[in-house]
Amino acid sequence: MKLDPFQHMHDWKNNLDQFFGGDFWNEFEHMIKPPIPAINLYEHENELICYINLPGIKNSKQVELLVDGYSLEIKGELFPIKPAGKAVKQELLHGEFSRQIDLPFPVRSDKISATLQHGLMKVQLHRNIEKNRRKKRIEIKDAEE
Repeated sequence: MKLDPFQHMHDWKNNLDQFFGGDFWNEFEHMIKPPIPAINLYEHENELICYINLPGIKNSKQVELLVDGYSLEIKGELFPIKPAGKAVKQELLHGEFSRQIDLPFPVRSDKISATLQHGLMKVQLHRNIEKNRRKKRIEIKDAEE
């Protein structure tokens, strides 16, 4: 059984939702449970650099990285910790994760590089710029009178 370090916060949130009605705290979800894994995204003119914090990841085969136009998705498992005894305090985020990162512009799927070193992944993405913009002649038919 996995211990959720945010369980007390979830209970507190649910009680406040019942008191205030509806999903009062949905706008604050990112403060209650931070997105996993943590990222920094930097934009340059025609390039994006994304740093992804992956503690416990030693091998690139432990992570799956997908790109689709305006988004970057990462999947894997952080700190595969085997519990030894009763958990008294648990702050390290661990377990399976999947995170989709929205990108500020479309990126090329054929020009991406990703490196992993000491639990930090660097992903370099390039803006998708259409080069083959040709004018297409449209046939005009005379309408019958």
